[in-house]
Amino acid sequence: MSVLERARELQPDLVRLRRSLHREPELGLRLPRTQEKVLAALDGLPLEITLGRELTSVTAVLRGGRPGGAVLLRGDMDALPVDELTGVEYASELPGRMHGCGHDLHTAGLVGAATLLADRRESLQGDVVFMFQPGEEGHNGAGAMIDEGVLGAAGKPLDAAFALHVSANRLPGGWVASRPGTGMTASDVLRVTVRGEGGHGSAPHHAKDPVPAVCEMVTALQNWVTRTFDIFDPVVVTVGRLHAGTQQNVIPDTAEFEATVRSYSEANHERLAAGLPRLVRGIAAAHGLDVEVEYEMLYPVTVNEPAATAFALDTARELFGPGEVWEAPQPASGSEDFSLVLNKVPGAMLLVGAAPEGVDVEKAPQNHSPRAVFDDRVLHRQAALLSELAEQRLAAGASA
Repeated sequence: MSVLERARELQPDLVRLRRSLHREPELGLRLPRTQEKVLAALDGLPLEITLGRELTSVTAVLRGGRPGGAVLLRGDMDALPVDELTGVEYASELPGRMHGCGHDLHTAGLVGAATLLADRRESLQGDVVFMFQPGEEGHNGAGAMIDEGVLGAAGKPLDAAFALHVSANRLPGGWVASRPGTGMTASDVLRVTVRGEGGHGSAPHHAKDPVPAVCEMVTALQNWVTRTFDIFDPVVVTVGRLHAGTQQNVIPDTAEFEATVRSYSEANHERLAAGLPRLVRGIAAAHGLDVEVEYEMLYPVTVNEPAATAFALDTARELFGPGEVWEAPQPASGSEDFSLVLNKVPGAMLLVGAAPEGVDVEKAPQNHSPRAVFDDRVLHRQAALLSELAEQRLAAGASA
């Protein structure tokens, strides 16, 4: 029986697990119900399991029956603080929480891969580390698991690391895409609070109004980006939160905003961290105002190692056929904390199309939308691909 045929047999169990996770989404680094469900799904498999100390992670190691190296497979497990509006019968039962980025599929797919590889354990030429990770959505879950030793869980250096990420749009269902080099952007947060002196709106000359300064900063961010960075190595700065005041005729003491900052190269990542705080401090000084600036570097650029990416795409072509595998011409604009793993271990992240059958992938709601729908039919394909990536990479390492 081929790995894809065996994966199809697992499909009903994977759907049940995925929908159970979807109904009870959890946020951040503490996912107790999710951890329980993962442990229950792994129960009976020949795995060495370690639980996280500061987060509810699950690290499972499968020892192959033959000597060899080690490969890591990762699936993230956390949800988003979003009210679900999909209308599916297995929708979130918890207000303000939704698996809007498909991490429930990642988790179920990784369980499927563990099951498939356990079936083949005796012929497996090395060990596989399964990294079930909380806190990908801005909580540095990968960094926390690295600090707790996930990269050393096999007791030997890792030869490669792979992860899949489903997409609710852009890719037809089941298609696989990746690219060598920069695969996803670095992600940072700029937080700014401008402090003045409040007063009556009719007499701004008797106050120190922070609002015009903040407005100038928001505009200046965009102008600075276009005049500082090469358009062929782009940078994106988007102010997503801005707040000042309580009433139209009151000059507030403070005004504040937060921006997400994305960059496609590590050089620009460093330039932004130095330049953006300097820019807003200069504007505040020109207005005679105090300013507090926090620049948080969240995740570095996700860099796919070229040889690992070529291997992963070739493996997908052999499994699914060349017509359903695509080398992306440009990086995705999102960010991933799997970048922290790829900074230390050669590997690749691949996208898997999970748009429902019959929808226009160019118009379908995207990841993070409250209306994003991911198709269960890709679960067995995820499991098969992850399994093949690990098994074939270990075999290649053993024969090298």
